[in-house]
Amino acid sequence: MKDLLKSYLDNIQNRLWEISDTLYHHPELGDQEFKSMQRLVDFLEENRFTVEKGIVDRPTAFKAVYDSKKEGPTIAYLSEYDALPEIGHGCGHNMIGTMSAGAGVLLSKVIDEIGGRVVVLGTPAEETNGAKVPMAEQGIFDDIDAAMILHPADESYESGDSLAMDAIQFEYKGRTSHAAASPEKGINALDAVLQLFNGINALRQHVTSDVRIHGIIKEGGVAANIVPDKAIAQFYVRAKNRSYLNEVVKKVENIAKGASLMTGAELEISNYELSYDNMVTNHTLSQLFTDNLLSTGVKEVKKAKDSYGSIDMGNVSHVVPAIHPYIGLDSPGLIAHTREFADITITDNSHKILSNGALALALTGLDVITNKDVLEKMKNEFRQPELSKA
Repeated sequence: MKDLLKSYLDNIQNRLWEISDTLYHHPELGDQEFKSMQRLVDFLEENRFTVEKGIVDRPTAFKAVYDSKKEGPTIAYLSEYDALPEIGHGCGHNMIGTMSAGAGVLLSKVIDEIGGRVVVLGTPAEETNGAKVPMAEQGIFDDIDAAMILHPADESYESGDSLAMDAIQFEYKGRTSHAAASPEKGINALDAVLQLFNGINALRQHVTSDVRIHGIIKEGGVAANIVPDKAIAQFYVRAKNRSYLNEVVKKVENIAKGASLMTGAELEISNYELSYDNMVTNHTLSQLFTDNLLSTGVKEVKKAKDSYGSIDMGNVSHVVPAIHPYIGLDSPGLIAHTREFADITITDNSHKILSNGALALALTGLDVITNKDVLEKMKNEFRQPELSKA
């Protein structure tokens, strides 16, 4: 059966390369990926997937399903296709989206025989306001047994962890006055933001080492001779797990309230992007994928490295067994979110790597469907995560 998947790859890989390259040449920002989405949808529909667009009230999200009409597990591949401002596909989402769609089509070629369903989910805006969050909240994964996504990187790594993250905005409102002639009549909103930064800096030595707090002053006044009546700061607050992140966020919010009291400026706290949960890798599924990736000719898959970023796949991993491994572009030291990263995704070598990634994902889906022992072990680990540490 695995040999069949490899032979089917020969039939579609040129199309996969074409799709990935087209996404590279026509990058679209999050929630604006209409053409990118349509290219992936067209490919899936050509291969007899039933597609629903605009799910979870996100116009560029989609759910594509191939159903064998036979009993069996449901495998989901998650497709990203949003680009970065000015840089384009500096995070390789052109490859991610294409590998997932390719894996779904490959697995669909044998699923009529083995049973089960294949789902490809189009998940917009991972870089900003990830659609996987409402998908996890609104039950899109309720009937799915395993969820997978594969990310390009400098080298190949096993699926690991990520930090939970809240994106918090602090808006202070004060009162204008002439900064020289009548400063006593003003309430300085910018001073409140500066006190917020000072307080957060003092907090840093009293949180665990995994915590990351970083922010900007988005708005801080219009002229030096006018006391600013409005100032806005935006922060990302991250921690290794959601429960501790909630504690840290509470402390940060208290600091913000203290700055309000100190200056007299009114405070409004809001979330300016969706919150991401920490990634919980299913190690049974991860080992299965690693073995399959090595079988495609990838020479080495390194242990997961410490991650201080945040991904909306984390939210998925809290509702279904999930993995988020990395496939190497044979470029040790390559930095993501750069034009150099984007450019390397359309080389001949990266085309071959894309094919390997799609095949490894499909092979892993095949194993989950056909190996009941693996499926049960994977589900037991999800229900009792401490089993993964045994």
